[in-house]
Amino acid sequence: MSQQTTMQQVIITEPGGPEKLAYESVAIPVPKADEVLVKVHAFGINRPDILQRQGLYPMPAGVTPVPGLEVAGVVEAVGKDVTQFKVGDPVCGLTNGGGYAEYCVVPETQTLIVPEGVSLVQAAAIPETFFTVWANLFQMGKAKAGETVLIHGGTSGIGTTALMLCKALGIKTFATVGSDEKVAAIAHLTDAINYKTQDFESYITEKTDKSGIDVILDIVGAPYLERNLNLLRKDGRLVYLAFLGGRKAKEINLGHIMMKRLTITGSTMRARNTAEKHTIAEGLKQHVWPLLAKGECLPMIYQTFKFDQIQDAHAAMDTGEHVGKVVVEIL
Repeated sequence: MSQQTTMQQVIITEPGGPEKLAYESVAIPVPKADEVLVKVHAFGINRPDILQRQGLYPMPAGVTPVPGLEVAGVVEAVGKDVTQFKVGDPVCGLTNGGGYAEYCVVPETQTLIVPEGVSLVQAAAIPETFFTVWANLFQMGKAKAGETVLIHGGTSGIGTTALMLCKALGIKTFATVGSDEKVAAIAHLTDAINYKTQDFESYITEKTDKSGIDVILDIVGAPYLERNLNLLRKDGRLVYLAFLGGRKAKEINLGHIMMKRLTITGSTMRARNTAEKHTIAEGLKQHVWPLLAKGECLPMIYQTFKFDQIQDAHAAMDTGEHVGKVVVEIL
């Protein structure tokens, strides 16, 4: 392990805007028996980080208040029970928080070797979105080749990841976005719809000859519920990741759910236990890591910032103009 004993990490001084992010010097964490200590080269910025900064993302008991859900770097030390990694390995990992730092501990089961040919900056943009998409769209939503999927928020980190994986796995997609510029930005991946100028339900109904959609991945919530249910085919699946437009729907036609045998589900990643995250990691290793090694489905990175620009990185996310991921480089 390095002779260095202290590190810089980012803290949220109080709920609010990007200006509430600050730096502090603390001791480098020591990995527990089942953890890996990563010398962080880069980390991704994600929507839960923004919500946490705003005071809108309740933290599970016992979890570090330091933000940051994904990192990439080099293994600096390993716990006594770790068998899959050694010092010097290039890795990326889904953290339990604490990723906005020069060093971060990650459970062994949530850590993966960076695929050959993938840079550490690219790898830093993988864990949170790929874990989330794999768990929700493919494990819970059961999306498979030959089906049709609708992704709301198509230019987000989650959206671009979902669209790339669907394309690689033979799944037709539609996506909603908020501008014509964003339509153009993902036109190579999907049939995108500007929801501000077009009604996505009418558009998709026409494009599918009224046959509809098999799976919908939704971050909007209540305002889209009725149209989502209208669009789903028999045995369709609606999977919620967030409720940016509201979480309480006033009225829905429950008959749609019964007559079409629909499934409505959803999840958050942070609330999952270590065993569940391990299962997701194994699914990624088996099905997605070979794609990344071939140069396919690499994360779309909108902008990178240096470690001392954390406020600027959050400000870039706050605009909502990003297409893909925002990443912070430390080294």
